[in-house]
Amino acid sequence: MLGMPPARFLRDYWQKRPLLVRDAFPGFASPIAPEDLAGLACEEFALSRLVRHDRERDAWQVQHGPFPEALFPTLGERDWTLLVQDVDKWDADVAALLPRFDFLPRWRIDDIMVSFAATGGSVGAHVDQYDVFLLQAYGHRRWQVDAGDAPPLAFRDDVELRLLRQFDPTHDWVLGPGDMLYLPPGVPHHGVAEDPCLTFSVGMRAPSAAELMGDYIDTLAADADEAIRYGDPDLAPAKDPNEIDAEAMRRVVEALNVLRFGDPDRLGDWFGRFITGYRNAEVASDEGQARSRIEIEWSLDHDGAVLHRHPFSRTAWRRAASGARLYVSGQDHPLPVRDAQRIAAGERLDGRAYAALSAAGRDAVYALLQAGHYRLLPPEDA
Repeated sequence: MLGMPPARFLRDYWQKRPLLVRDAFPGFASPIAPEDLAGLACEEFALSRLVRHDRERDAWQVQHGPFPEALFPTLGERDWTLLVQDVDKWDADVAALLPRFDFLPRWRIDDIMVSFAATGGSVGAHVDQYDVFLLQAYGHRRWQVDAGDAPPLAFRDDVELRLLRQFDPTHDWVLGPGDMLYLPPGVPHHGVAEDPCLTFSVGMRAPSAAELMGDYIDTLAADADEAIRYGDPDLAPAKDPNEIDAEAMRRVVEALNVLRFGDPDRLGDWFGRFITGYRNAEVASDEGQARSRIEIEWSLDHDGAVLHRHPFSRTAWRRAASGARLYVSGQDHPLPVRDAQRIAAGERLDGRAYAALSAAGRDAVYALLQAGHYRLLPPEDA
């Protein structure tokens, strides 16, 4: 897919420079059609946007879905783009592309966004603050990229979108079905549809330092012992009672240092919970599962039923001081390493896979089922 071994791609291109791969997916046929995307954008649960460009005035308009079906026939044949997030969560055929990216940690992958652009459609010249793979699924799109050392990054102040005020491309490529373009964070780019086209964007999760710090500090504050306070048992007579002197600041730093996660397991648990809950567009919820555990296990073992994980339930696992931790959408479960690995990878668990888990693993799966992270499906629907 990359035109080279993954190790070479990660060494030479990942977060360093763009890469165009011709025929990355040979003979690729889009698993969805433009009308499928439009239908999804009409649904209340979908995250969708419509971007229109008035070329004469260089004006841009952004609308957020859901959209009425009657809107699409009125849009005309040029200069508009429909974008829908998380299409991999709603379409199994789109989700089937994700294993091709398993050279990356799965918890780093955010979603597959799909955009349909009428001829001339675009979202303008912009930068993303995350890695993205742009797979051309249908039609043709021209991509211009500024891969210079210090591209101008000032934004226009006359449009809703964060569009670049100045854009000086160094590369100009037209991508057809199966071609793919990788872009690191911060690389200015501009895509324009040469004809009606579909583009799949496989985007990464890249929380900002502010987001990491905010959640980290909130967790520290929630867990903090009220008995830990600023103290000054070594206080000397003040030279100036109104001065915050260097010794006071040293004590402040000491008080804050006490609150840090000094235990690697606590730090790892915080990050596992944070990253599996980060940017979740939807949260799994208990659907009122009335069947008992005995009935569920009987169905798995004798009826051929299968447990399917909720598409918005994100998982990861980590080795801990004792065994492992499984993280599912912001919650953690202590488990043996083998169970944590299997459950994190198990988008579907049949009776054999369930039986291969330890008692603790089966307990965790049942708890996840009760919380809505799995659905029990009969074999004909599995």
